[in-house]
Amino acid sequence: MGSTGVGAGQLLAISDLHIGYPENRALVEEMRPGSDEDWLLVAGDVAETVSDIRWALKTLASRFRKVVWAPGNHELWTHPKDPVTLRGAERYAHLVDVCRDLGVTTPEDPYPLWEGPGGPVAVAPLFLLYDYSFLPAGCATKEEGLAYAHGTGVVCNDEYLLHPDPYPTRDDWCRARVAETEARLAALPADLPTVLVNHYPLDRHPTEVLWYPEFAMWCGTRLTADWHRRFRVAAMVYGHLHIPRTTWHEGIRFEEVSVGYPREWRKRPGPPGRLRRILPHTPERTPADGGGTEAGRPEAARTEDGRADGGRA
Repeated sequence: MGSTGVGAGQLLAISDLHIGYPENRALVEEMRPGSDEDWLLVAGDVAETVSDIRWALKTLASRFRKVVWAPGNHELWTHPKDPVTLRGAERYAHLVDVCRDLGVTTPEDPYPLWEGPGGPVAVAPLFLLYDYSFLPAGCATKEEGLAYAHGTGVVCNDEYLLHPDPYPTRDDWCRARVAETEARLAALPADLPTVLVNHYPLDRHPTEVLWYPEFAMWCGTRLTADWHRRFRVAAMVYGHLHIPRTTWHEGIRFEEVSVGYPREWRKRPGPPGRLRRILPHTPERTPADGGGTEAGRPEAARTEDGRADGGRA
């Protein structure tokens, strides 16, 4: 279960494992590569506690030739259920140390070169966050956007659990991460294609199907809107939206690879926890609305595990 079942040497991807749900933890226990040469890209939201994150990545790293991780917002939460109370950049640095102990590649490591079928490509895990620039219609500033979101009750739980320390705000942290990452990508050989792995899409277009469009504010930044062109992207891998599908933007493939919550994946026609093949690429039929899931209802207007009410997620 979990493998594509296609021959040796695949670059596979998954995200939004959310293993705090027993059903999702069971999916991870069943995930296997198709061959000893397969790599796995994990585009964030593994879990909320360090112990769960360690368990999932250790399990996967023991099976795949290489595991590459990019953090999601849930890993960065300082969650009341987690005995690790680190905040902001210190929490992220701790997770990087956990990954390095497991042999998992992080955004702080050299970008590995995939030389299997469809390569060579540089595989670049990114940690960029968001800066509230995907504003709701009619809003001109972050403050207007947040006021509108609070008025609708659709507010991401990051506002309460994801701390930007030592940066003043999450958008300040985002801008610092974008500048640092942009310089690293620009230093790659000019003829080397890339696979970029980020929790959030690099362009706003995937958020256009959200049932709650104000949630887009927590889904990326306009600062990366041209990266798929600038950095020779063969595929842009992301999660967060819980709308697994393939889209094409300006000739570039965007792959949303999330598992999502059990109530979402139970509604989809295919088996849950299926790993998405990124390379070698063969076109697959993917429903535009996410395969019958609650398209566009990622973490908005929800109450999850009693964490919050009033649409905070």
